[in-house]
Amino acid sequence: MINPQFIAPEILLAISASLLLGFGVSKTTNRAPLVRLIAIGVLVLFSVISFVLGAPDGQSFYGALVTDEFARFTKFFLGIAAAFGLLMGGNYLSREKLDHYEFSVLTLYAVLGMSIMVSSNNLLALYIGIEMMSLALYVLAAFNRDSLRATEAGLKYFVLGALSSGILLYGISLIYGFTGTLNFDGIAAWTETNDLSAGLVGGMVFLLCGLAFKISAAPFHMWTPDVYEGAPTPVTAFFAAAPKLAAIALIARVVMGPFGSISDQWVQVIIVLALLSMFIGAIGALRQTNIKRLMAYSSIANMGYALVPLTAASMAGVRGMLIFMVIYLITVLGVFACILQMRIRDGMVERISDLSGLANSNRGMAIALTIFMLSLMGIPWMLGFFGKLYAFWPAVTAGYIWLVVAALIASVIGAFYYLRIIKIMWFDEAEHEFVAPSRELSWISTISAILLGGLLLLPFLALRGQAWIEMAAKSIS
Repeated sequence: MINPQFIAPEILLAISASLLLGFGVSKTTNRAPLVRLIAIGVLVLFSVISFVLGAPDGQSFYGALVTDEFARFTKFFLGIAAAFGLLMGGNYLSREKLDHYEFSVLTLYAVLGMSIMVSSNNLLALYIGIEMMSLALYVLAAFNRDSLRATEAGLKYFVLGALSSGILLYGISLIYGFTGTLNFDGIAAWTETNDLSAGLVGGMVFLLCGLAFKISAAPFHMWTPDVYEGAPTPVTAFFAAAPKLAAIALIARVVMGPFGSISDQWVQVIIVLALLSMFIGAIGALRQTNIKRLMAYSSIANMGYALVPLTAASMAGVRGMLIFMVIYLITVLGVFACILQMRIRDGMVERISDLSGLANSNRGMAIALTIFMLSLMGIPWMLGFFGKLYAFWPAVTAGYIWLVVAALIASVIGAFYYLRIIKIMWFDEAEHEFVAPSRELSWISTISAILLGGLLLLPFLALRGQAWIEMAAKSIS
């Protein structure tokens, strides 16, 4: 049965995106600001429906999609992250003459794909969700058609994305060939009652490799630095937040669901991906001079940290991953709100050296960016410290102490380039004076900094938030 009550958030996004597309096409004047405002409202409503007014647990489309606490939790933050991404981009798009209604429509379609991903209970639904998200993101990456960098970024992302889709489909075909089913419940039943085969393990590895591309985990990270640098900055901010959460949530659902009984097989793959991501991301960022490329390598390293708790193959591991990703979302949105404020009279600047003397010209932004850097380093008592604590502790209890030590070493390496940014802001001579930012960017960076530095979320995480996250983790464990 279809059971539309379980897919109300997806229905809202699909109808809204289609209506806004028709509205934009039918108007000769530029209605992009109005479309963006409506899209932000739709995304907030999507978050509310997904969690606060969410339906009880159940399945739709004959078991292809599932509604549970994990899906509701993830969709809530997907909608919030996408809404903030649109809010941050308005001023930039207007200044760069890129304020077209298609931007907001594509964002809605991308979030629709992410929503299908995190609710997937079938390999075919998984693929449809990934492709719907990816096709929208390919266009967003190349949204500035007059920019050679943006066009190159879109092309690279598309070509490598097509390669990852081929890897993903090959893994799906192997899994279907050996189990005879595409449904997650059917695959789980097969793995529990049959002897493990090399073909099934191979299919699982190919599937995880295809999903690793979506979170830019090494060695499938090749697209990330060029796309982060070349895409318009609001698009980069969106890439760094919502798609990463959706993809790693899907990885958690796949490994804990259909392959939960063969955790000894997939944990090895997760360990390799985590190790490569942490060190390639940390070392690759050391020589970067462009702040968007630096954040690209930082995201690669952070996805490695997010994979570490999954090695525990337990509810605690999923909980640690969710806590880490929520804190990472807040941090990365705050960082890109600051990057979008890096505008001089001649236009946007992106070099790390452009932040020289920022503490003298814009102390508030310097303080906010310092808090974000300290949180990314995991310095006590920033909220990022607790994110890493929750992420690493499940691996310790599972016996992977050496992996956590490796993660700490990678964190120490990463501290160098975060501290370099702080040093440039507070101790170097000023090169530029940035023009006054929009109120939206100032508020977003300020609120994010207060949340991360003021530890206002700790009581929430310790009380109501802890129970909320545990219910989400338990629903797929």
